[in-house]
Amino acid sequence: MADEKEKKETTTSKKPAETKKTTKATSSKTTTAKTAEKKETVKKEETKTAAKKVEETKNTVKVEKTENKSETEELVAKATVKYARISSRKIAIVANLIRGKNVDEALAILKFTPKAGAEVLEKLLKSAIANAENNNQMSHSKLYIAEIFSNQGPTLKRIRPAAKGSAVRIRKRTSNTTIVLKERV
Repeated sequence: MADEKEKKETTTSKKPAETKKTTKATSSKTTTAKTAEKKETVKKEETKTAAKKVEETKNTVKVEKTENKSETEELVAKATVKYARISSRKIAIVANLIRGKNVDEALAILKFTPKAGAEVLEKLLKSAIANAENNNQMSHSKLYIAEIFSNQGPTLKRIRPAAKGSAVRIRKRTSNTTIVLKERV
């Protein structure tokens, strides 16, 4: 009989343990489902807040663009010469002489400057003046050189024979120059 009591006790003790295990398993499943749902809601909220931030930044960008339009509405005339067969350094020397000057004064300076870049810049300035008068109906007397810059263009590479059968590289530089004219207020 003692053996039977022990068996009953062990069987009764096993049943509550099994039920505990199943409740733990179901509770862990429910908790994982709950945490997954929480994560999904958090993700949805994050995407909503991110979308709101994106909309806010778009609105601020639009405001900035409209502000810039009102500032840059003054008339501008441009002229560009590309691939001029002269180094941008040589043009920059002459360009520094006329930057910020009135157009007539700049033409006089270019006419009497004994530099190689003066010819190129004189022709370019005349073109910019014509663009300003014909395309933008700007007054010749109010025009001045707001910007002038010369960037390096592609370099033509040539070879010249040198001593002992060797060759020397010759670099024929080009430049891209731009003049921007505005009216004085």
